Amino acid sequence: MSFIRSVLLYTALVLGANAAVAESDTLQALREGSMQKLRFHSTPKPASTAVFTDPEGGEHRLAEYRGQVVVVNFWATWCAPCRKEMPALDALQRELGGEDFQVVTIATGRNKLPAIRAFFDEAGVSALPILLDPRQKLARDMGVLGLPATVLLNREGEEVARMVGDADWNSDSAKAILRSLMAMAPAGG
Repeated sequence: MSFIRSVLLYTALVLGANAAVAESDTLQALREGSMQKLRFHSTPKPASTAVFTDPEGGEHRLAEYRGQVVVVNFWATWCAPCRKEMPALDALQRELGGEDFQVVTIATGRNKLPAIRAFFDEAGVSALPILLDPRQKLARDMGVLGLPATVLLNREGEEVARMVGDADWNSDSAKAILRSLMAMAPAGG
């Protein structure tokens, strides 16, 4: 009996590992243009539990988005590449945002709320949240060393990929990667 269980367990692990490798290969193959900078992790990493806030001082955590595929973008008003990619992130949220997917933009460091609002107005950004990490606790906890930094979270709230630098997040390649992540079954499901 023990031998049969061992064989069944080993077979399940091999099939699961092969499925994970196949999913990773599929996602890697979808990277084109600026998405080639996106690096997928061989195994998902836990996301930070650090608190970030909204303009009213409400506290939030990345765990609130569990069950959705999430693009977490760390940015700052003074960062030119951050400002360049924000309209594409806004367009991505307008097209894919909903129950299965969210773009979560977090201004990290010293970013004055009036400056954020003025930039969003100037750039026509209307679908993205204003979220703040003024002491960079979340950014530090997530290992963000430069801006912009974008992290992809799976439905389990785990980091599966990361990019440093700006990208066209509204490109066909980005949307294909994100739709593939949304189509993947949750772990254990």
